[in-house]
Amino acid sequence: MRIKVGIDVMGGDFAPKNTIQGAILAQAILKNDADIVLIGDESIILDFLKKEGISTDLFEIVHASQNIEMHEHAVKALTHKPDSGIAIGFKLLAENKIQAFSSAGNTGAVFVGAIQSVKPIKGVLRPCITSVLPKENGSISLFLDVGTNADCKPEVLNQFGLLGSLYFSILTSNTKPRVALLNIGEEPEKGNLLTQSAYQLMVNNKEYDFIGNIEGRDLFNDKADVFVCDGFTGNIILKTAEAFYSLIKTRNRSDNFFDRFNYEIYGGTPILGVNGTVMIGHGISSPEAIKNMLIQSKQIAEARLHEKIKEKFNHEQQN
Repeated sequence: MRIKVGIDVMGGDFAPKNTIQGAILAQAILKNDADIVLIGDESIILDFLKKEGISTDLFEIVHASQNIEMHEHAVKALTHKPDSGIAIGFKLLAENKIQAFSSAGNTGAVFVGAIQSVKPIKGVLRPCITSVLPKENGSISLFLDVGTNADCKPEVLNQFGLLGSLYFSILTSNTKPRVALLNIGEEPEKGNLLTQSAYQLMVNNKEYDFIGNIEGRDLFNDKADVFVCDGFTGNIILKTAEAFYSLIKTRNRSDNFFDRFNYEIYGGTPILGVNGTVMIGHGISSPEAIKNMLIQSKQIAEARLHEKIKEKFNHEQQN
């Protein structure tokens, strides 16, 4: 079956210009492998494609008369705007009319929409999102959660290790990534009550390769491949990395390592632990970032990430 990738055209600070331009860029790359479905105000989409000189036959267009703004309350917006691009996107995903759904719009609405529509995988305590960190040696690492679960229990961090390990394997083909718990010291007894308790669960988990605690200074070297932390800590790391990249650029400095902190390269991040491929993009996403998010959406859907997570959790429950 040919994969269909849906995009919330009106989602993002610079939508629909950046989202449609990004879709055009992605279509040129994916044209032989996947179809892109533009979900949003049909008249706006058609007018934009016409002005760009792009044939409407290159895309499937699904009309959405409403849009969830960035500032709106997630649950209320989804309830009061059933004809929004986000709501319709999840309906299409739940009905398997598209195999991946992406949005650079209201992150809360996308996350809540995923929970309500395609649902969490049975056994997953808290779906989460992750981010990529570049390593000094040219490879990458992942860290999670980066903002959706500010308060976590030890059992949740333990599961993050498994979710991150599975996703990293698909990104890099590394079947045994090294998983570490981000802490203020390497010793098992270091940290707060959360990390101390999580350590005990993770060290006894045979579903992934846990190497122990790791400190913040080791985020960019090759000591580990997957870093586990609560969403509060992870979001601070993410925003600090973004700020550091911006500082480098405003000073007109260029460096091969620091250039890889550019969010545009990665495009977006999947919600791990739900029954479908759902991608969240940065609100300020450029056309290049949208393009990369759509390409990654297709790759993740093709790799059946959510099915592999489901199989792993079913295996755990049977044992």
